[in-house]
Amino acid sequence: MTKIPSQERKGKMSVLSLLTMNCNFIKSQISEVLVRGWENYKENVDTAQTVLALALSQYLESNQQEINLKDKKVLEIGAGTGLVSIVASILGAYVTATDLPEVLENLKLNISRNTQNMNTHQPEVRKLVWGEDLNEDFPKSTHHYDFILASDVVYHHTSLDPLLTTMAYLCQPGTVLLWANKFRFSTDFEFLEKLRNILIVTLLAEFPESNIKLFKATYTAFLSRSAS
Repeated sequence: MTKIPSQERKGKMSVLSLLTMNCNFIKSQISEVLVRGWENYKENVDTAQTVLALALSQYLESNQQEINLKDKKVLEIGAGTGLVSIVASILGAYVTATDLPEVLENLKLNISRNTQNMNTHQPEVRKLVWGEDLNEDFPKSTHHYDFILASDVVYHHTSLDPLLTTMAYLCQPGTVLLWANKFRFSTDFEFLEKLRNILIVTLLAEFPESNIKLFKATYTAFLSRSAS
């Protein structure tokens, strides 16, 4: 497990400085996308959402030996502005970015603009309403993903059980869920405990000063009974 040390500047900006100043990818194309993503979205998007997307994106780029996305099938839950999907696509994955219908137009535009001439495989943007029409829209017989990516999808809302159902459904044998979360509410901890009941959950990295943690979760046999 990687523990990111505290810096003199506490809070969200210390995480951003770690992502954009102290990492070896700063001169790469991916770094340009990350920095551009922060500058473009910080005025219009919840800061926690953006920081968590940056944290997961940086982790993917910095740990390519352990998490090799090249030619892998990747689905992002709650893609929002698409930053994580953009990075996964540049890293060579077959990306499916999902979110609510009203988000898809902007999501598709962001991904298209930021992956043009940099991706190996054309990213796909699809509707995914948590807990709804999973068997119809993502039948397990034809939709198996190597990685499920999620950042800041757990917060103080009423869709946590449908989100849990969706994660459980998508995590088949061989699938790895990578989830970045900022722990702010009791619901965050409650969701983590529920997730541990159906998947094998491991802490990969954390930013202690900001209560941000990155988790890895994989299929367990209990899933076939609880999420079918």
